Amino acid sequence: MSRRTTRWALGAGLAALALTATACGGDEGATVQGVKLIEKGALTSCTHLPYPPFQFEDKKTGKVVGFDVDIIDLVAKKLGVTQKIVDTPFETMKTGSALNAGKCDIQMGGMTIKPDRVKFMDVSTPYFDATQSLMAKKGSGITSLDDVKSKKLKLGSQAGTTGEDFVRGKGLDPRSFDNSTAELDGLRTGQVDVIVQDDPVVRGWLKDPANSAYEVVANLNTGEQYGMWMRKGHNPELVKMTNDVIAQAKSDGTYKRIYEKWIGPMPPAAGGSGS
Repeated sequence: MSRRTTRWALGAGLAALALTATACGGDEGATVQGVKLIEKGALTSCTHLPYPPFQFEDKKTGKVVGFDVDIIDLVAKKLGVTQKIVDTPFETMKTGSALNAGKCDIQMGGMTIKPDRVKFMDVSTPYFDATQSLMAKKGSGITSLDDVKSKKLKLGSQAGTTGEDFVRGKGLDPRSFDNSTAELDGLRTGQVDVIVQDDPVVRGWLKDPANSAYEVVANLNTGEQYGMWMRKGHNPELVKMTNDVIAQAKSDGTYKRIYEKWIGPMPPAAGGSGS
């Protein structure tokens, strides 16, 4: 998932000062229930669009909707504010620089909890268990990454994602696409023979009749879990509130309803009680 340039031309020292000033400026927004917000009346979330079913623009309304959006809306509701979504390059999200620059209060977007990310950002308790899937044309004969490698097939992935990291760790060199839509188009147009992507995203694609010629050819259990991300050491009350909201949603059936709304039947291992 990916850019941002600065106009500062007075060296790294001034650039660092500018970044600090921007971050501090965000602190002046508001404090609600002990939670620091960069903008009064809003919980600002960063994400990288599109990434259905977690966040994407509804073509009818123009609004950003999805699984993650609904979860963050619960946090915003608890704060008594509305959610404001900012489309952000994924590279600045996964390093924590978007948060440090005061661009948003919280980050969503199917971001896997990884040790290198936890070093630079605070993260909520896991809210989603994820696996990766390989998607290819029906009848391709592909059943594993070994098939992709042995048949010298062209593999596609989304830039900066754990799926891309995983296949590279298995010795493959995928073609990297900027976002999930570009990756899917790469498969449809024959730029690649097979793609690797988060299973819920693939399942969402396969609901579209336009993708009826394709199927999941293999599942890759990578043991991933998603979290919501916040600026390191800056907003402990927001971390706590997000954790509380996730736990409450899982216990009262709200999580299950959101899951089934955007993804489909919820497996028992996913957590959450029915209602």
